[in-house]
Amino acid sequence: MTGAAVAPGVAEVLATDTGTGMGAGNGGPSLIHEAVERHAARVPDAVALVDGARRVGYAELDAAADAWAAELLDLGAGPGGFVPVVLPRSATLVAALLGVLKTGAAYAALDPGWPVERLRSVTGMLAPRVMVAPDPWEGREAWDGPLCAPSPSGLGPRNAVAQPDGPRPGRASRPPVDGSCPATVFFTSGTTGRPKAVVSGHRATLSLFDGGFEPFTSGGARGPVMPQAAPVSWDGFTLETWGPLVNGGTSVLLDSGYLLPGTLRALVEREGVDTVWLTASLFHLFVDEDPGCFAGLRHVLTGGERLSVPRVRAFLDRHPDVGLTNGYGPVETCVFTTARRVRRSDCDVPSGIPVGEPVPGRRVHILADGGLPAAPGTTGEICVSGDGVALGYLGDAELTARMFPTVTVDGVPTRLYRTGDLGFQDGDGVVHFTGRADRQVKVRGHRVEPEEVEAVVRALSGVADCAVVPVPGVNGGYERLALFYTQAPGDDPLPPPAVRRELTARLPRHLVPDLVRRRADLPLTANGKLDRSALLRTLRQGGNGGHGGQRGSGGSADNDVSGDNGGSGGNGMEAGA
Repeated sequence: MTGAAVAPGVAEVLATDTGTGMGAGNGGPSLIHEAVERHAARVPDAVALVDGARRVGYAELDAAADAWAAELLDLGAGPGGFVPVVLPRSATLVAALLGVLKTGAAYAALDPGWPVERLRSVTGMLAPRVMVAPDPWEGREAWDGPLCAPSPSGLGPRNAVAQPDGPRPGRASRPPVDGSCPATVFFTSGTTGRPKAVVSGHRATLSLFDGGFEPFTSGGARGPVMPQAAPVSWDGFTLETWGPLVNGGTSVLLDSGYLLPGTLRALVEREGVDTVWLTASLFHLFVDEDPGCFAGLRHVLTGGERLSVPRVRAFLDRHPDVGLTNGYGPVETCVFTTARRVRRSDCDVPSGIPVGEPVPGRRVHILADGGLPAAPGTTGEICVSGDGVALGYLGDAELTARMFPTVTVDGVPTRLYRTGDLGFQDGDGVVHFTGRADRQVKVRGHRVEPEEVEAVVRALSGVADCAVVPVPGVNGGYERLALFYTQAPGDDPLPPPAVRRELTARLPRHLVPDLVRRRADLPLTANGKLDRSALLRTLRQGGNGGHGGQRGSGGSADNDVSGDNGGSGGNGMEAGA
């Protein structure tokens, strides 16, 4: 085996003291793939994955993962390295990810639909020895190193060597890793124009899913059956894939990646789906469009944005026997930090539906100015410690040190993640979310740093300046992005459709603004700062709109363009894209 490469900055990440012990904490496996191996040994024929018409048992999945591991080890994967995996949602993808983990490396599941420029950028951050992707592959120009391609028919790699029946070789000689080692890399929006690579360890996943967090309990019952619809690069993928598999359940992979009320009904009836994750926006949509679609479920997990109290009331009235959990957690804490089984009395809380109490492997600290603990009921920054906290940001030691400081808590040096979210704990220790301390927002469940989009826009030839503004929806959350830009003097005209096309080629879909508007200038407040509220007012004024007394052009078909990025569409104000 060739020595594994160490990506830039990973040495600082690997040297970080991250937690309080091994991941599971209950005598169980300390590695994600070991949890799957346990079920493969105990219930080999139990269904692990549903991929269209195909049912994949735990033993079959584990055998395919071993084949991937053997091939990847030969190509240089191993501890301290990161392996990009660019495959569509499929049983083969899950087998490949397990195979990467068995080598001791961490995986980064990348969306095959991302622009080539984005894939090239994130792959460069990972500095891999080998990539998993189809061959031939349209995005091949993003990577010129060794490629490990999937078999056209099976779950394993194309060059896998058939193994005889019986114990598979290689497990005893695997590279030594433990629960503190990296397992996955999540890419999330960053303020510098580049995404942030969040490195999450094995124990972050196992501490959540192999403990006492309902519905991922370890009380001997069958694990949950969940649809897998979240983007593969998102931590929602971890929830919908490893949540069931760590607990002996089933992950049902959606062909389209879009979960609709009718699809949920069919999955409950056909596949026995009993648990579902929906962003708050989707939960609201389902309650509005088809409130009966939750029938047959045991549990609905939601969160990511503020919940609509009227929708929550309607759900509780219609489905009193279906558990509804409101969860909160940035990707740096691996899916959830807190969660709460919603009860009817929560609908009367003035600050909105509470986000709950810490889930296994996480502790919450509300810190006031100066880093001192805030008194109950006092708003401060939500900080998180424990096994669920990420190892850091790959290749960015300075940002890691700033966002993951070690502070003294109850006399003990404690490594924290500073979320930048504001909230308070009530007298019962329940956390209530109140807002953000910066410009970061959630749009349709995706974390968005407007500065990242603005940095890409300013790099376009012909753009002088710009502002990206999140547009509020009727439920208090944000439902889309609007881009306002000015043109550089003397350059050729740069119409909004051209700007949007350029951004589509450079950014993931959820970061491409739904509305693009060209202006003569950007409005300023009396203090000389950008007036984002004035920009939002121009959208509400509509049509060939005025600009709230501000100078600047906009509103005509020549200066506006709108598109649909998977959420609510245009509002009739803008010219069609």
